[in-house]
Amino acid sequence: MSIPVDIKIKLIQAALDARDAAYCPYSKFRVGAALLSADGQIIKGCNVENASYGGAICAERTAMVKAVSDGIKSFTALAVATDVEAPISPCGICRQFIREFCKPSMPIYMASAKWTPKDVNATEPLLLEQTVGQILPHSFGPEDLEKVA
Repeated sequence: MSIPVDIKIKLIQAALDARDAAYCPYSKFRVGAALLSADGQIIKGCNVENASYGGAICAERTAMVKAVSDGIKSFTALAVATDVEAPISPCGICRQFIREFCKPSMPIYMASAKWTPKDVNATEPLLLEQTVGQILPHSFGPEDLEKVA
């Protein structure tokens, strides 16, 4: 699935911007995510922590929940950004959550904190691009519940 360069830049920049809104007084680990809907909307999310720790929600799930609660359930790309110099992948829970609504072929752009728009075609260590299927191989999704044994 190919995303136009200008949209890819906007999506990654939106993830970096979302990171700035993170509420993480306990871990101090800011994460931002930006989803691209099938109709071209960009939905941002950040991590939001809670004093109970277990009540925290990751940036990727925040973006997904915002989108789904607004009736958006079809996506074409995701970008994730942190303050870390190396690209960081979504956690395991987020990978499964992403898989619920996204095809295994959908691209995920994981940006370094040092990424800039001029780095749009960069590879690691500034930008890692993988698909949902690559970060969650042999996944279980909604279509598996429809299979007859």
